[in-house]
Amino acid sequence: MKRRVTSEPVSDFGIAPEKVGHVIVKAREYGAKVGAWNDTTDEGDAEEDPAAILEDFADDPTSEELAGFIAALNDDEQAALVALAWVGRGTYEPEEFAEAMDTARSERANATSKYLLGMPLLADYLEEGLEKLGHSPEEIVGDVM
Repeated sequence: MKRRVTSEPVSDFGIAPEKVGHVIVKAREYGAKVGAWNDTTDEGDAEEDPAAILEDFADDPTSEELAGFIAALNDDEQAALVALAWVGRGTYEPEEFAEAMDTARSERANATSKYLLGMPLLADYLEEGLEKLGHSPEEIVGDVM
């Protein structure tokens, strides 16, 4: 396979920075959750036990919200998220972003949301990818919050 390498930073990476910021924020919320010690929600809630908001119950909307948001993105935006995560984790160099996008498009076999939610460090990878492409993750996430 022939590699396309560019020497310029990627200014338009196929998805609005605010959307990436939203995914980062939600992925952080999702990643902060731990397995519920008691999978029944009738024995207490966040008012009775404030730590319960960090427990991942089966009916928790955080993962569903994030998966729904990702699924609602068009194919190019989904490919851009995957490519950005790959750049962030070091699978591709920033100069190879176009190749990462092509690969994300061509190798898509399952739902992108399921693939991305399966990455334990998704928020970190997206932030690192943004930084490697010359963008400030703090500014982008700050604009979302």
